[in-house]
Amino acid sequence: MPKEGIHPNYENINVKCACGNVFETRSTKGDIVVEICSQCHPFFTGKQKLVDTAGRVERFRRKVATADAGKAKAAAAAAK
Repeated sequence: MPKEGIHPNYENINVKCACGNVFETRSTKGDIVVEICSQCHPFFTGKQKLVDTAGRVERFRRKVATADAGKAKAAAAAAK
């Protein structure tokens, strides 16, 4: 028998994902908010989905686009 009064309450809680999925589990903490769950994670869904945090994906795409444009200009100049 566990001692009374020394263990935290193990209650039902709701876990909310950024994709809108909500499911119920049990925890000693309160409600939990997560960014990725099994309904939207690429490993479970088989679909690639980029999670953009603070514009990092867009900044990377711009950087790659300018690098590709620079390589194309250099190749054109070398071909002349």
